[in-house]
Amino acid sequence: MSFLQNNLLSLMMIMPILGAAILLIIRHNDPEIEKRNIRQVSLLITSITFVMSLVLWAGFDNSTSAFQFVEQHAWFGDISYYVGVDGISMLFVVLTAFLMPIVVLASWDAIQDRVREYMIAFLLLETLMIGVFTALDIFLFYVFFEGGLIPMYLLIGVWGGLNRIYASFKFFLYTLLGSVLMLVAVMYMYLQSGTTEIPELMNYSFNADVQSWLWLAFFASFAVKMPMWPVHTWLPDAHVQAPTGGSVILAGVLLKMGGYGFLRFSLPMLPEATIEWSWLVFALSIIAIIVTSLIALVQEDIKKLIAYSSVAHMGFVTIGIFLLNTNGVEGAIFTMLSHGVVSGALFLCVGVIYDRLHTREISRYGGLATNMKIYATLFVLFSMASIGLPGTSGFVGEFLVLNGSFAYSSWIAFLAATGVVLGAAYMLYLVRRLIFGELDKEDVKAMPDLSLREKLVFAPLVAVVLWMGIYPNSFLEPMHASVTNLLETHFSTDVTHAAASTTGVPAGR
Repeated sequence: MSFLQNNLLSLMMIMPILGAAILLIIRHNDPEIEKRNIRQVSLLITSITFVMSLVLWAGFDNSTSAFQFVEQHAWFGDISYYVGVDGISMLFVVLTAFLMPIVVLASWDAIQDRVREYMIAFLLLETLMIGVFTALDIFLFYVFFEGGLIPMYLLIGVWGGLNRIYASFKFFLYTLLGSVLMLVAVMYMYLQSGTTEIPELMNYSFNADVQSWLWLAFFASFAVKMPMWPVHTWLPDAHVQAPTGGSVILAGVLLKMGGYGFLRFSLPMLPEATIEWSWLVFALSIIAIIVTSLIALVQEDIKKLIAYSSVAHMGFVTIGIFLLNTNGVEGAIFTMLSHGVVSGALFLCVGVIYDRLHTREISRYGGLATNMKIYATLFVLFSMASIGLPGTSGFVGEFLVLNGSFAYSSWIAFLAATGVVLGAAYMLYLVRRLIFGELDKEDVKAMPDLSLREKLVFAPLVAVVLWMGIYPNSFLEPMHASVTNLLETHFSTDVTHAAASTTGVPAGR
């Protein structure tokens, strides 16, 4: 047990690599049996990794802000293999591991060509994503952060739609160019401080004049990754062209790396610049919430609509992070976790009907509540969670962010709240056109309801959406000590506890 405790994070990253190696050697004379074996091994490996993440969660101490499950080994020079989790990163590791077996199961029938390569790409991507959330060496973080571009680039470029080459290049170039500036900042921070260890850098005081330049360099990378307006244009193209599994992981995990980067680097390492430039984040976030919501309202492609809604939801996240109070930051983290589950579920819903009719045009559907009752129920549930209906996961995060916003500025809260109204508008409009109305198209009438495999895909997503909505403290408690420590250590207590003093309730609760 002590070996597992001391090496759990490494084992979680090694397991998908081991699975990829096994997939390379699987052979059978019958191609169909070979594909089945590849899918089964992929499902087994990702399921084992998920169980490991539950062990991580069960063994996590909520009472401390210190990094836990820490492993450190010399690598080369001052750079080391240094990993660990705190309350901010632990749940993102669980989210990543949770979505992977669901993606494998969802791709069971949808992917028929190059199944081996497809599953290997996802397994390698899982290792890299877990690495991003666990790295405690800044160069190791950069390797994982950039390495994730390659499998996703291949997933879009090889298994995507008709314009997949354009979308994959656009995705790759946008995210890579933003990260070049981050690399320059990382190198400067190392030369200035003499260390690459993130916990040490979090306590290092960089010169105030330099902080702004470093902050802008990190902002260029994380803003593209979120993505924030106006560098969001790669996201709708990537989602539309990506296979369903790719869209789930892109929306569910990869977008969260930008928000995590702000929390891990911008806030603790560059606090003065964070306060100085927070106005820029608020301005861009409010524009994103309003503009992309209006754009979503006129979309005729279901995937594009959900993609633009993701940009609006990430606007809530960036507002929450830079409010610098407990409700705002915890609400932002909770929103990222909720969005990872809800957006993934919505893209899977799109995949279900696309596999049957091979079109994503909203006008081609209608009346699905008549012949696909289970599907219609689930789609409405996930749509309500996206809107933020009380009792679902979407409500808690947005409520906390708006609560923190009122403590900071009533104008920011008012403008951000327009996103709630607009979100209800475009999602309810989508539900009305897709699920209700007349069932007057013969090919739509012939579409069968969910199969057993599809029900198994959605069951855990439904459970988590309701669990997060009904008992949010099970997700808020692990992050509370780390968020409180982040704000009290690097920002004034007046700013940190503004939400508590203004609203009269304990911050973050």
